[in-house]
Amino acid sequence: MSSSGWLSSSFHNAIRLALSLLTDPEHFWKLSALVILGDAVLTKLIISFIPYTEIDWETYMIQTKIYLSGEHDYSKISGPTGPLVYPAGHVRIHHLLYDLTNAGKNMGLAQNLYGLLTGAVPNWIVLLLPLSKRLHSIFVLRLFNDCWAVVISQLAILACQYGYDDTSFLLFSAALSVKMSVLLYFPGLLVISFKRRGPSSTFLSMVKVAATQVLFAVPFLKENPWSYARGAFDLGRVFLYKWTVNWRFLDEQTFLEPKLALGLLIGHVTVLVAFAWFRWCQPDGGTWSVLARGLKRPLLPAGLATVTPDYVATVLFTSNLIGILFARSLHYQFYSWYAQQLPFLAWRTRYPIVVRVAIMAAIECSWNVFPSTGLSSSVLLLGNSLLLIGLWFGHASGKPIQVSAGSKRS
Repeated sequence: MSSSGWLSSSFHNAIRLALSLLTDPEHFWKLSALVILGDAVLTKLIISFIPYTEIDWETYMIQTKIYLSGEHDYSKISGPTGPLVYPAGHVRIHHLLYDLTNAGKNMGLAQNLYGLLTGAVPNWIVLLLPLSKRLHSIFVLRLFNDCWAVVISQLAILACQYGYDDTSFLLFSAALSVKMSVLLYFPGLLVISFKRRGPSSTFLSMVKVAATQVLFAVPFLKENPWSYARGAFDLGRVFLYKWTVNWRFLDEQTFLEPKLALGLLIGHVTVLVAFAWFRWCQPDGGTWSVLARGLKRPLLPAGLATVTPDYVATVLFTSNLIGILFARSLHYQFYSWYAQQLPFLAWRTRYPIVVRVAIMAAIECSWNVFPSTGLSSSVLLLGNSLLLIGLWFGHASGKPIQVSAGSKRS
């Protein structure tokens, strides 16, 4: 074979291999491994060449130092950017980081530790996961505590997909002990558990969640339980208008109006109930059927349809998205709550591929506008809304299991 023929053959083989990696489900994990390796290199380059921006890390370390000095009253633990407003798991994690990074002074090690946290749809969609500029910034250039809650939540979702329900609840509780935003998953989690295990087991799991929250917070609860509860789980907290990414097209007075908060809360609950009532229980004969079976047989599963890994991911991601859509204030680090879920959610809609990609691109671009503007905020709201509408009319309960013709009974 001539050299030109060999080159032509090699080129065509390379093209076939690339197309196979991008489209053949059998090669999904091979492509994923390559993406993870590539993102590891990209993350290392970002840490090496882009300066770190101080926002909350110094506060985390100062608050940890105060805690280690023996102060366990949440109302007396504060730092340059404000008081301690996260649950006890946040303190536990940053106690470890405090020790590992020489009281937060070894920034290179801290960034590399956070870099370790960056870690059925078409294969090629995984190529989009490491391309988010904002997500890399959140993880390795800002060192926000959201990253720990996100990774623990991902482990909890994986455990739920594989049927390790008790482990899943405990991991969600651990994530909740870092950041209260993890509560956004719980409506979907309760639906899944009620269907798969029944009301009795679901209730016991929630008792375990409450118990582990107490265990995480023992030293703070002994000192001042009210101060801890008010600081770590302040449901009425109002974030500053200047940092919000969403609803920026409203003026500050309207944004801070209690009526807006109440309206968003009503919208949040209404949409959650609508999805639970008309979509998430649809494969089981409807919500009334699920509730009736659960109440009649509290020790047995209340659902009829198989709770597949796809169903688990779709319901939990949707539950999270609904909470994000109706949040009054989203700070830039909050993008990490759902950035890696967007491709999956987009592929559970029935939109044409170009529309799915456009929605993801619009959401990503909105989060990269700093400071946010009325236009960027409007685009973000539109993108999130279109995604949720697409789910409603798409595969809101996950894609149905495909049964091959050969496996059907004749």
